[in-house]
Amino acid sequence: MAEKLQLEVVTPKGAVVNEVVDIVTAPGYGGEFGVLANHAPFLSTIKIGVLTYKKEGKEQSLMVSGGFCEVSNNKISFLVESAERGADIDVDRAMKARERAEKRLAEAVQHKDKFDRVRAEAALHRALSRIKLAERGKSA
Repeated sequence: MAEKLQLEVVTPKGAVVNEVVDIVTAPGYGGEFGVLANHAPFLSTIKIGVLTYKKEGKEQSLMVSGGFCEVSNNKISFLVESAERGADIDVDRAMKARERAEKRLAEAVQHKDKFDRVRAEAALHRALSRIKLAERGKSA
């Protein structure tokens, strides 16, 4: 039997995932990274994107919005702003959010407003990650 690791995903609203899994892949600011059992301890910041994990050969994913990750002693813990399963994503709402974010981003670039540009980029990344995860569920 292959070794496993404990996955914990926590948001300000509480625990979203607390399971024993085979592998975790996450969107770090330094790039996407994967963690298996017996991984070396480390800390990482997490950016907006899709967190994927496999349990008993079955892949599951969450859209996460920024936070931190700690790996230690066969446990990987994520403290993130939000986490959503693909089945819980309203695609129409995500598409409208993408359109709004693209419009806000264009306006911020035109007016050279760095603060609004950063906020619009974050909103756009969240919307695109939601759409990507929802579409991945349809093709599975």
